Amino acid sequence: MFSRDRWNEILEALTANWFRTVLTAFGVLWGIFILVILLAAGKGLENGVKQGFGGIATNSMFMWTQVASKPYKGMPKGRRYTFEIEDVAAIKQNVNGIRIVSPRNQLGGFGGANNVVRGLNTGAFNVYGDYPEIIEQEPMDMTLGRFINYSDINQKRKVAIIGEGVRSALYEKGEEVLGSYIKINGVNFMVIGTYRKKGNNGDPEEMQKQIYVPFTSFSQAFNKGNTVGWMAITAKDGFTITNLKKDIIDVIKKRHSIHPEDDRAVGNFDLYEEYSKVNGLFVALKAVAYFVGVLVLLSGIIGISNIMLIVVKERTNEIGVRRALGATPWSIRGQILMESIFLTIISGMAGIILATGVIWLVNFQLGQMDTSEMMFLNPSVNLGVVLVALTILIISGLLAGLIPAQYAIKVKPVDALRTE
Repeated sequence: MFSRDRWNEILEALTANWFRTVLTAFGVLWGIFILVILLAAGKGLENGVKQGFGGIATNSMFMWTQVASKPYKGMPKGRRYTFEIEDVAAIKQNVNGIRIVSPRNQLGGFGGANNVVRGLNTGAFNVYGDYPEIIEQEPMDMTLGRFINYSDINQKRKVAIIGEGVRSALYEKGEEVLGSYIKINGVNFMVIGTYRKKGNNGDPEEMQKQIYVPFTSFSQAFNKGNTVGWMAITAKDGFTITNLKKDIIDVIKKRHSIHPEDDRAVGNFDLYEEYSKVNGLFVALKAVAYFVGVLVLLSGIIGISNIMLIVVKERTNEIGVRRALGATPWSIRGQILMESIFLTIISGMAGIILATGVIWLVNFQLGQMDTSEMMFLNPSVNLGVVLVALTILIISGLLAGLIPAQYAIKVKPVDALRTE
């Protein structure tokens, strides 16, 4: 029940020496401020790193062929082999939990010979033969036109989607792109779309200098037959590609007569495994933030506990009079605990407000900048963190007032009255 007299007494006790109260409260304010800022900074770093994945489907793996390192079924060690388009169907049929299997072929690239020509302009670009599903695994923003579809695949259309970097290198500013032709290794392809990728995973500039064409027309134009250079494989929700990886590789080994224990013949990169390591790092960072923040907060709580002991000592006579007039131990204990909790929560809320202001200022500054390639983005804390902070404050206030409260109820009325 609300008691005006009790709250007036609390305010009077805390403002009797306001300078001492402010200095004491600053310890808790600083502790909760550090806790919130550390958690927000960790979230900002996490957002920046995840942005670096560019929206790529993280529950994925990439698989390519290597040299067989063991003889098997009469075939020698050191044998080379290639994936085939039939491997795609075999993986989908024999491995439960697969969402997308994208066969891919590739030619050219940065640092190689000029492989793309338009008029007098030439350039060295990565050219990929892909299926439409690749856009789900490597998301990109279409800035003009459209991406590959299954009509392009079935009809083996010689069409191409180019990055904004390719467009800048081969076209004049303002020049019409859609419907124009580029020559890839001597074969004409009509441009039907342009894209832009985001993120800082790899070289952001080179990510815009890629060309996508239908897998079937790529195979036909560049004499690839039914061979596949490599594959991008994504698992369904509820499955992890890490757990499915062995089954996928076993299918490939069986189809290409590779020794079951030959772990070098099939190269692979497990993106989900790497992404999980990154997530584990941020869980550890969050734990460190809580640990450091709580330790700093604990120093402030100790300060409040010490001050409350001094306050109890200064009010020994008052406590003795109240005990002599019939005040119960719980009444005395409750008064001290309420003063401690009140001071802790007020100073803690001030720390949260100050931290919120700093976070808003940082986000405001970031909003004025291009953050697409930054490793720090949108530092923030959610409501759950605030509730955790408030819980810590209440518990801390109870702990800070517990020892002084116990000391107060041990004061005997006769001894207390003798202090005057």
